[in-house]
Amino acid sequence: MTIPENLLYTKDHEWARLDGDKVTMGITDFAQGSLGDITFIDLPKPGAKVEQSKWCATVESVKAASDVYAPFSGEVLKVNTQLTGHPELVNKSAYDAGWFAVVKISDLEEKNKLMNSTQYKEYIQGLSK
Repeated sequence: MTIPENLLYTKDHEWARLDGDKVTMGITDFAQGSLGDITFIDLPKPGAKVEQSKWCATVESVKAASDVYAPFSGEVLKVNTQLTGHPELVNKSAYDAGWFAVVKISDLEEKNKLMNSTQYKEYIQGLSK
């Protein structure tokens, strides 16, 4: 399982890549592995407002449907439209081709509520005990 060091993570298994006042987000390798083969993704619409720790997308797999929560509050600038026709990109490349959305952050201080890669690794190791 991959846990890139340059990202921030939520306890709900979303990742966030900061770039100034913007963040690219998606679900972690752990999350996609737990879900199994992803068959559909309902993404937020560009222009939509999202709120940290609140629903922003839904992922459906052969096992279950799962809500995705925003790692930061802000406005959705763009979404990965490739996922509409190819949701399996999340299974193949959770941190690159499988990104969900880019959000303009409204409160950068929210990053203090997220985990770094070391903290996230410890968190998921604790889940398997």
